[in-house]
Amino acid sequence: MPEKAQTLKNHARLLPPYHLFVLPVLLLNVLNALRHVWTSPDLHDLWALVVAAALLALGLLARTMTLTVQDRVIRLEMRMRLRELLPADLQPRIAELTPRQLIAMRFACDAELSDLTRAVLSDKLDPKSIKARVKDWQADWLRA
Repeated sequence: MPEKAQTLKNHARLLPPYHLFVLPVLLLNVLNALRHVWTSPDLHDLWALVVAAALLALGLLARTMTLTVQDRVIRLEMRMRLRELLPADLQPRIAELTPRQLIAMRFACDAELSDLTRAVLSDKLDPKSIKARVKDWQADWLRA
């Protein structure tokens, strides 16, 4: 586990090999292929641009699909957690929580989950507001 405590201010995940290497290289490849098409247009350079654009799209889609699967798992985990922890009057309202709200609520400890859920449902809180209300932040280091 990392030495630094996770908080609202530092919980965003930067994946250096992806964000600082793969994406910039793929983007530069598209720009370079575009430059070749611009300076000496021929069928080969046009095809190289199409392949470069496809690789960039693949890189972006791979990340998007990974995060989508992660969000689905978090949504399932949170629904199970809420079924265990919420009082009877809130149980039927779990389905009213949006996926974004459930994902934001995952950082709350079990003890504060009932009050937080009540606030989210009554005030229709957005994810940023939900995270700001978490008092006992539970770190999530196993993110994609």
